Amino acid sequence: MGPLSTRFDDALLFASELHRNQTRKGSGIPYIAHLMSVSSRVLSAGGTEIQAIAGLLHDAAEDQGGQATLDVIRERFGPEVAQIVADCTDSWVEPKPEWRTRKEAYLAKLPSKPVNSQLVSLADKLDNAEAILNDYRQIGDELWRRFTGAREGTIWYYRELSTIFAKALPSPLSRDLDRVVSLFPPPE
Repeated sequence: MGPLSTRFDDALLFASELHRNQTRKGSGIPYIAHLMSVSSRVLSAGGTEIQAIAGLLHDAAEDQGGQATLDVIRERFGPEVAQIVADCTDSWVEPKPEWRTRKEAYLAKLPSKPVNSQLVSLADKLDNAEAILNDYRQIGDELWRRFTGAREGTIWYYRELSTIFAKALPSPLSRDLDRVVSLFPPPE
């Protein structure tokens, strides 16, 4: 893959504007750091510019405006980017369904998602898992209060993701996810 185009620059600016006032759960870290990390992981794994743009925008619809934001993404960045963003979104309705139900539905659909979408989702989940592990090492069990799924649900979800990605998208990224998740504490 060669240099990135100005479409990537536009997506980075758009993501930064959308998520400007958002921070990572409990850490105060600007949310754009996560989005840039996901995009970087996608590119480092051999992903395309379209996937890298989707990495920057993967939470835009879910966190910043739902279907209307997805429509803007489709118009500005094309249907392929919009499809990946849609595939990374676990709920389109407000209020969102109950946490466990939403996560079970996402897990059930994940193996049949296009590989382009799976790579972005995997990069996202790996970045999240690493942040969870790092925060756990710093603050211990206090961490689980940040998550709707608490300790048991969060660990369950990431172990399920790891199992699915190991089969659906065997790669260095899926092995990294497995390694990180294996360092999570056991469920209670």
